[in-house]
Amino acid sequence: MSEETTETFWSRKAQELEWSKPFTITKNTTFELPDVSIKWFEDGELNACVNCVDRHLPHHADKIAFIWEADDPADVKKVTYAELHKHVQRVANIYKSMGVKTGDCIIIYMPMVLEGIYAMLAAARLGIVHSVVFGGFSAEALADRIRDCKPKLIVTANEGVRGARPTPLKQNVDKARQLADPDLPALVVKRTDTDIPMNAERDTWYHDAVKTVSDTCEPVTVNAEHPLFILYTSGSTGKPKGIVHSTGGYLVYAAHTHKHVFDLKSNDVYWCTADIGWITGHSYVVYGPLANATTSVVFEGVPTYPNASRFWEICERYKVSIFYTAPTAIRALMGLGDAFVTPYDLSSLRVLGTVGEPINPEAWRWYSEVIGKGKCAVVDTWWQTETGGIMISTTADSTATPKPGCATQPLPGIKPVVLNEAGQVIEETE
Repeated sequence: MSEETTETFWSRKAQELEWSKPFTITKNTTFELPDVSIKWFEDGELNACVNCVDRHLPHHADKIAFIWEADDPADVKKVTYAELHKHVQRVANIYKSMGVKTGDCIIIYMPMVLEGIYAMLAAARLGIVHSVVFGGFSAEALADRIRDCKPKLIVTANEGVRGARPTPLKQNVDKARQLADPDLPALVVKRTDTDIPMNAERDTWYHDAVKTVSDTCEPVTVNAEHPLFILYTSGSTGKPKGIVHSTGGYLVYAAHTHKHVFDLKSNDVYWCTADIGWITGHSYVVYGPLANATTSVVFEGVPTYPNASRFWEICERYKVSIFYTAPTAIRALMGLGDAFVTPYDLSSLRVLGTVGEPINPEAWRWYSEVIGKGKCAVVDTWWQTETGGIMISTTADSTATPKPGCATQPLPGIKPVVLNEAGQVIEETE
């Protein structure tokens, strides 16, 4: 695709979504350091939840949106798009009853349960900015994020469960509130039977609140540049930095890259193993797949519990056709041997993907040959929290021969350049 058609390309892709007010300006950018301004579809209006749920109901109400499997393999839930619609509206009404309104921020500090996804979509429905914090982060890390984004509410669970080991989420919330905001209200999901201290003045049980609200809640239309979420970098190089993604540009890109990179079909069963606490979970567990009316697997556990066959057992059980995971997991499972793979029928797999860090050629070949039986497309995706979606990758429908361990070419609409500290393009040299 030529540079001259970039705006036309993205305008066409954006029109695949539902807009309350159509946009007339596709792109408006200023790039003169230190002043950088990037705006997409800035005069348009839409709602992310409507695009992920409501607009699919006329044709896909009974289609499965999520197959959720718990840490315990016997604990499974299947939720249709119609059921998802009602769940999300109830949570949105809980937010309203607790005084949270459009433009406010909430923190979501949850295990990988469906209620965490409902919480994200309910926030989007009302134009509330959500900030999901990975459930494995400490109370101190959570307190840092509370201080920075000043949420009006935190959504959490009494405990999380991964590999049969409980994570004391509500206990961490209580510690974080002592450090950052003692009066911050909490909405608490009862994930386990473990008793926890609840303060009646600031803590509300989810299961009680959901019984008192309607399952109908009108969506709030927002400007395309309205913030959809804040996601903090890990802080490994210093104080965590909040990355803000706006509604229109982010949703267009997440939907397009999800469909294009994986060569998505309407009957695919798609599984991205990422946690919603990371950008991969936002873009390729929640917003991208739902915008494309996809059936997705959501998994609470870890790949080695109760044994190292767990991923492949799930792929066989639900006939997963697209599987997207991290090189770290691939290398760990490769190191445990093929015996955990061979008993399972993986013939449903059509596309394999990797995300998170570079994959070495040896792991790529094992993934392709042992998991994909040499018949699956392998997409090696490069992107960042800051970009919100895949930028450099092979695509599943490409006829080019992939190079193991190499993400290959930028996607259509992307022109990568290297800048120096002054923001000047470093030209290619021999």
